[in-house]
Amino acid sequence: MLPTGLCAQLACIWEATARKPGNVHRYCDFSDCGYVDFLVSAAAVAPVLEKAAERRIGATVLAGVEATRRVVATNTNLGILLLLAPLASVPRHKNLRAELGHVLDNLDVEDARTVYQAINLAMPGGLGRVAEQDIREQPTLTLRQVMALAAERDLVARQYVNGFREIFEDGVPALQNGLARLACLEDAIIACHLTLLSLHPDSLIARKRGVAEAQEASARARQVLATAWPYAKAGRATLSDFDAWLRAEGHSRNPGTTADLVTACLFVLLREDTIPLPSQIPWTPLTPPSLPQGGRVG
Repeated sequence: MLPTGLCAQLACIWEATARKPGNVHRYCDFSDCGYVDFLVSAAAVAPVLEKAAERRIGATVLAGVEATRRVVATNTNLGILLLLAPLASVPRHKNLRAELGHVLDNLDVEDARTVYQAINLAMPGGLGRVAEQDIREQPTLTLRQVMALAAERDLVARQYVNGFREIFEDGVPALQNGLARLACLEDAIIACHLTLLSLHPDSLIARKRGVAEAQEASARARQVLATAWPYAKAGRATLSDFDAWLRAEGHSRNPGTTADLVTACLFVLLREDTIPLPSQIPWTPLTPPSLPQGGRVG
């Protein structure tokens, strides 16, 4: 059984390393942050998340952002911390999803206050003002109540309301299916990312570019999945075109919220030993991808 902090660090590293469309990875940096920033951030938060069961959720998120800001200058992991803090707080001997419900039920106003501090310290992009419980004011509701106010426009907030449903019911099965079908970690991670994005418009794209472009990104992700990626040449070409579209306009279509959910999915499978280490699954395909016998995918 891997330590919780190591599960979190590996999940962050694997998510950042996989060449997901529109995201930073080991062959593509952004002008304001790069791949190494994500690796350094993963190392910074691992000891914080290792002790998540000993703290309030809000305190863990704030401690994680403070640890990150000591080593990188930009927001690399606020969404990740908001997702991993509740997951990492569940004792390893307890059922993750069942106990997570109790964790979310016990969130209080102090959790909201410290999360507000963390958000203001991280300074995520694209935040506007809201009429009720604005991030620039002191919260008067519990963290879960505050998240409920944002659930319609923010996928991370929605997890606090519905018990991480998109992670457990969409992302984790997609990742497991990818591991079984594609037999390599990187493609399984990309498949999970594409599946989540195809089902749920990315919140970061919506904040920066508007809901219509977030919905277009979802439609383009569905198109990639429909073109037999990664087996067929057409599928790989469609993914490349999608990647270029996401990276245009100064990478303002970066599907960062989806990437945060992917990290949470990886954490779940590592915590549950569904991806045991040392891993017997290669990172990349051992042979070039080709259509399965009969030409069908799945």
